[in-house]
Amino acid sequence: MTRRTAANPCRARARAVAADDDHRLGLLREMLRIRRFEERCVELYSAGEIRGFVHLCIGEEAVSVGVHRALTPEDAVVTTYREHGHALARGLSTEAVLAEMLGRVTGCSRGRGGSMHLFDAGRRFYGGHGIVAGGLPVAAGLALADRMRGDPRLACCFFGDGAFAEGEFHETANLAALWDLPLLLICENNLYAMGTPLVREHAQIDLAARAASYGLVAWVVDGMDVLAVEHAARRAAQAVREGGGPYFLELRTYRFRAHSMYDPDLYRDKAEIERWKQRDPVALLVERMRAEDGFDDAGLDRVEKEVSEELGQAEAQARKGELEPPEDLLRFVRTPDGAPS
Repeated sequence: MTRRTAANPCRARARAVAADDDHRLGLLREMLRIRRFEERCVELYSAGEIRGFVHLCIGEEAVSVGVHRALTPEDAVVTTYREHGHALARGLSTEAVLAEMLGRVTGCSRGRGGSMHLFDAGRRFYGGHGIVAGGLPVAAGLALADRMRGDPRLACCFFGDGAFAEGEFHETANLAALWDLPLLLICENNLYAMGTPLVREHAQIDLAARAASYGLVAWVVDGMDVLAVEHAARRAAQAVREGGGPYFLELRTYRFRAHSMYDPDLYRDKAEIERWKQRDPVALLVERMRAEDGFDDAGLDRVEKEVSEELGQAEAQARKGELEPPEDLLRFVRTPDGAPS
């Protein structure tokens, strides 16, 4: 006779708690990695080592980290020009992204894209688009292609609240619902389209309600809470994969810095910025981990040290990359008839 041993509920509970602790620690590390990467980019830009436009997502880290936890390597990702966090959360190496920022050929776009046009076809990361709402039709096309091939994956598109002023959003939302596309639309509503506040641009500022008017399933989510973002993104992604059609998430978030490094940020009240900083997504998760997981200063210091070491090593390697030689500058450039120049 085989004796069956009952499962130990206390042991199972301990494993579950440990897994939950590890999961939150991973979320924290990823958000800190993005935060410290961008802070270093500010220093490099100020020193003249990074050129061109640079758009930072400091304050919005919960969006990229939370959503990407719901995606698989087979899914396609399309982003805006504020995409450093998305690229890192997607799995592009810190070295490859920083090398791109520094214009090195070892960068993810061979140094040709810079801050606004990170790209990695191998990871199905179809990068930053400099045109507001420009990535939406691309994402819809990727989703349509997947559906026509019968591939069980989705396309995820990140865009800002400013996209609602562009026809591309409305065309994409309409066709996505009409054709039942496997498309996950993520609106990063940070209340400002460049320097224009949402309330001065749109008569109806409930963006989820507007998306729902096209037949999309649409939810409003606290974009400063990485756990809430992840939970909503997982539910939405699962529904899309199961044939539930396109979903729309309005993630209400806030960028702590100006629109770009060139922007003097004269259009926002400083008190408003400080109020939003009280809901810093990194600090909110740390507070929760302290209260529920017994997380302490020593644990935070370890994570900070790991992130700092990774960033330092990545920068050292990125600097070893070469600049593109002048004789190769027309490589990949096509004439109007499609022939190499």
